[in-house]
Amino acid sequence: MSKIKSTPKETKVIDELALLECVSKIIESRKCRAGAYANLEATLMFWEVGEHIVSIILDGERAEYGKQIVVPLARQLEEKYGSSFEVKNLRRMMQFAKRFPDVEIIVPLARHLTWSHFIALLPLKSDEAFMFYAQDAIARRLGKRELRRQITRKAFERREIANSHLTEQSSVPLNVFKDPYLLDTLGLKDNYHEADLEKAILIGLETFILELGHGFTFVARQKRMICDGVDYTLDLLFYHRILKRLVAVELKLERFRPAFKAQMEFYLKWLNRFERQGGENEPIGLILCPGANRGMLELLEMDKSGISVAEFWTNMPPKEEFERKINEIMEEAQERIERRKTLPTSEVRKQIDYFYESKEYEDD
Repeated sequence: MSKIKSTPKETKVIDELALLECVSKIIESRKCRAGAYANLEATLMFWEVGEHIVSIILDGERAEYGKQIVVPLARQLEEKYGSSFEVKNLRRMMQFAKRFPDVEIIVPLARHLTWSHFIALLPLKSDEAFMFYAQDAIARRLGKRELRRQITRKAFERREIANSHLTEQSSVPLNVFKDPYLLDTLGLKDNYHEADLEKAILIGLETFILELGHGFTFVARQKRMICDGVDYTLDLLFYHRILKRLVAVELKLERFRPAFKAQMEFYLKWLNRFERQGGENEPIGLILCPGANRGMLELLEMDKSGISVAEFWTNMPPKEEFERKINEIMEEAQERIERRKTLPTSEVRKQIDYFYESKEYEDD
């Protein structure tokens, strides 16, 4: 009887590179989770420390006495636990707890933001501004430096100014654009041309998209459009991933003129017919120019056509002057909103007509 020969089993070859990549992903994922958990616990600890000092030591008649013992308390804590509990930080913890007495507001933010982020946010007086910058930092994964930069450059206020230009019948969604846009980082010199501005934006595209805001992705430069055999070109085309719509951007080196509206309307209609994909919303447009007459823009009802107009500044003024300018524009925007609420439609139109006629408008 013949013996059956056994064949040796094949040795399975292990893909070492794939194994390394897989194990690395596990490690990085767990490290990231551990870091997020540590940040959450540290922030909640700081809030709890601040809340305890505010509610127990500084309560009622002991407020003055409590203020006196903050310094020696901080000294002892710093000696025992390190510089995180120095006087300045201890006062921040107290401010943090006073600002947000309900810890449940803090928990979802603390899962993504570090204590350094909260320190940058604490000086903000408005809760709405606080939440805007906090959510923006989470959405765009901004570090503490970029968060401070956004706060210094008044991103929230500039978004609110842009929102103030929109009416109830607007085709432009809220919270998409800003006004003005700060393009000082592009390094443009005096007497630049439109092509120079466009080129500078493309070279500094990452910075420009950061200035535009969350959700924008670049699609094309000098987007070609053909109608009846005639070529037309749009300066810049972006796509907003969250809104799921194309965003046309046109650059102008002169103050806004009514003819710009017709031009952008043509671009939007062309994009809507030939570029819009299934499941996308209608395109919207942004015209960037050095200046605009707000009365004229209201009269033209730009937002109903899905168009926003915003100024751009290529030179950043000194801090005090910049803050003064933004505050003045904010006040004007708020007055405009209040005026719309209280006046009948016919009266609003009369005021717009008066403002429109009283300004020089030689650009036409």
